[in-house]
Amino acid sequence: MLAFSSSVSVEEVANATFEDLTPARLSSTVPIVFRGLIRDWPLVKAGQQSASHGADYIRQWSNGKPVQAFEAPHEVQGRFFYNEQLDGFNFKPKNTTLDRVLDEILASINDEQAPCSYLGSTSIDHIMPGFRQHNDVPALANAPLVSIWAGAQSRIAAHFDVPDNLACCAVGKRRFTLFPPEQLENLYIGPLDFTPAGPPASLVDFYQPDFARFPKFKLALQHCSIVELGPGDAIFIPSMWWHHVEGLAGFNVLVNYWWRQVPHFMGTPMDALNHAILSIRDLPKAQRENWQNMFEKYVFSPMDTDHIPTHRKGILDPLDEQRARQLRATLINKLNR
Repeated sequence: MLAFSSSVSVEEVANATFEDLTPARLSSTVPIVFRGLIRDWPLVKAGQQSASHGADYIRQWSNGKPVQAFEAPHEVQGRFFYNEQLDGFNFKPKNTTLDRVLDEILASINDEQAPCSYLGSTSIDHIMPGFRQHNDVPALANAPLVSIWAGAQSRIAAHFDVPDNLACCAVGKRRFTLFPPEQLENLYIGPLDFTPAGPPASLVDFYQPDFARFPKFKLALQHCSIVELGPGDAIFIPSMWWHHVEGLAGFNVLVNYWWRQVPHFMGTPMDALNHAILSIRDLPKAQRENWQNMFEKYVFSPMDTDHIPTHRKGILDPLDEQRARQLRATLINKLNR
């Protein structure tokens, strides 16, 4: 269990309905909990009968397409993470089917020595066509990615997502431990280019934090929020908020919606960070400071461009799809040198 308690409360909407998902709330800069938001989903009602009822409801939508799941030995107690040497991971991927993953999860409920099986971030529209006709969030029906996560008791290291996220607890119980983006320095983030699941992740074990190795984590705890979700509850997690996620029941199913508040043609900020590491980070200090000023003027606090004729502002004007395509082509040409 967690070795600490919550320090900061999170706004909660009791007896939430889909009408409570206003544009203002779906663009909030702080997390919001929506109690009971998806309580009428058939999946939620099936899961409340039993784990097997919930699994059977999911099975009826499966199209049999292969999925990639993950398996960890029981010794790691559901913590999907790096190995001790940080040169690999304590779990292994496996190509399987949704039905098999569900069977393995259910079989492990009464077997403490069984490996922990976990299905993470798998597109619902790809493997469960028809499911969202009966289990969906209308305000986010056009979200670019809607995923299912299923597993036994498990925990995923604190990480951030670039998109905004509405995470819906459909079966079982979930605990989210949240930190605002500015706690980056105090969370001891691991490698950017070698990660357990895509985003960079905190190296701190939240069950047994090593304060001698990670002393500033005590500062992060002064800003953390802990939220537990039951069947039917949901939480909005803004872009860049760090979140450590635990599945607390023997069988847990979460459905989440990811979207960004910018047009689809916009680039991915992590690509820009990687490019900046490639081209700016190792410059001499004076040059780095000069480029820091350029970024401040052209990116973070866009400078006045009234002195440039309108027809020559180019990418200094707000981007549209055509300019974005041209800029992307220019970058590709320069990177392929």
